[in-house]
Amino acid sequence: MSAKRVVILLALVSGLLAGCGVKAQPELSQSQPPAVSSELAPVKLAAGAKLKVVATTNIVGDLLKNVGGDGIDLTVMLPIGADPHSFQPAPRDVAAVSNADVVFINGLGLERFLTSLIENSNTQVTLVSLAEGIEPLDMTGHDDHAGESESADVHDHGGVDPHIWLSPVNVGVMAGNAARALAQLDPANAPMYQANAAAYQQQLTELDRWIKEQVGQIPPAQRKLVTDHDTFGYFAERYGFELVGTVIPSFSTNAEPSAQELADLQQAVEKNSVKAVFVGTTVNPVLSSRLADDTGIKLVRLYTGSLGDAASGAATYLDYMRYNTSAIVEALK
Repeated sequence: MSAKRVVILLALVSGLLAGCGVKAQPELSQSQPPAVSSELAPVKLAAGAKLKVVATTNIVGDLLKNVGGDGIDLTVMLPIGADPHSFQPAPRDVAAVSNADVVFINGLGLERFLTSLIENSNTQVTLVSLAEGIEPLDMTGHDDHAGESESADVHDHGGVDPHIWLSPVNVGVMAGNAARALAQLDPANAPMYQANAAAYQQQLTELDRWIKEQVGQIPPAQRKLVTDHDTFGYFAERYGFELVGTVIPSFSTNAEPSAQELADLQQAVEKNSVKAVFVGTTVNPVLSSRLADDTGIKLVRLYTGSLGDAASGAATYLDYMRYNTSAIVEALK
């Protein structure tokens, strides 16, 4: 591992790597997803050995299971139920990254926890962002009425919404990026990675079609979303929902709303005849429960930053999206 080249392909904030002993590529735009490098050198694997791959979130991990298949030895950092916005790496995570041939990330500023992890790693780390080719949603407009914590959050995410996985179309792009990077690192298995990605992309296309059919059951005037934080921008854009507001006015669960912001949201809920507030399973529901009680709307739990466990009905990304779609449709139709 000590001979690894550092390939930083991140749409993270520049401060992520500050003081880590790792140099980011110069002039890398924080608001644009980076390309998967054509310079990834093949990894020299011993006979019978597999590529050691680390995925940051369990959603990225599920994607890599589908694309990497039997060609990779996969470790997923975030356990089921962990919130990527507040995750704190443990020593085992440092060890996993230190021993990996490559670390795949969502990108666009989601994995801010990598700062301390890289600082504590004794080796150079090859990081690959999966965000290439995805047009990120701008979040700088949220600064207009943001408090200090929200302004910092917007800055730290590079001005874009990192929740790209809430659209299966985006995940299809991510799968292609994963296959391309794996093929560069492990050319002997390149045909398998490419075939796996194509098969998974077909499943994602079918999922996208199914979601459109399900959403069609909701009258257009009722396609209004209130969520715990700004998570569903890509979902709303893809499937024709209006984002009325969020309990936490931020793309991160680490921010806190003011009393005025909560009062404004309550007024927006009543004015727009919103039927439900949707809360991620990794998020404390106290404030959302208060909003639901005060306005008489339903509180519906969804899977957002993490997949569910084996009994949840949301243990894979495909099931996760079906679960969330069904819950949204049932609440709003």
